[in-house]
Amino acid sequence: MDRLSEKTVVDTVLEAFPDHGILAEEETNIENGSGFLWIIDPLDGTTNYAHGYPSFSVSIGLEHSGDVVVGVVYDPMRDELFSAIRGQGAFLNGDTITVSRSEVLIRSLLATGFPYDRAVSKENNLSYFSALIMASQEIRRSGSAALDLCAVADGRLDGYWELKLHPWDVAAGSLIVQEAGGTVSDFSGIRFSIRDKELVASNGRIHGAMLEVLNTVKSKA
Repeated sequence: MDRLSEKTVVDTVLEAFPDHGILAEEETNIENGSGFLWIIDPLDGTTNYAHGYPSFSVSIGLEHSGDVVVGVVYDPMRDELFSAIRGQGAFLNGDTITVSRSEVLIRSLLATGFPYDRAVSKENNLSYFSALIMASQEIRRSGSAALDLCAVADGRLDGYWELKLHPWDVAAGSLIVQEAGGTVSDFSGIRFSIRDKELVASNGRIHGAMLEVLNTVKSKA
């Protein structure tokens, strides 16, 4: 299903934009110097899908000259389409969405995920999780980074962090968060790139508090 979904999306994109590049999770990598790169996760939450757990999505971002300018995430189980165009806001099924107004970390609902190699790697997110579950109201784990980012954008979550991500995990969702008024960065809080391996997304109001906890843990590692 991962590969079938990817073929469907890639074929559709290339039919409309035959000169554009493609970076997709499973098989497709087309670099042609056009300046446009479609970044596709055809099934974000593959493990959930395989087990029949209803939390997965299709994530598509369009990067132009290094900047993500379009993001779309579709949740087929809820028939929810999140979308954003840089500078034009974020939307859910066509209606404008904005981040939450929570200002205190201890009253905030967060989300995260864990890497597949957590049993063998020290960078397994467990120490960050232990610290933030005590500093926040609660933490959820959906199994889809794209949907977690969209939940931050829509105010369902107040913040999200994760390690060892890939461009296709975050390209669309990170733009949707930003266009909904949220903040996205690495753990330093200084920069953000879809090619970074660590990400923090929030409503902006609790971003500093999340970074403080994350960096306190990081300094002790």
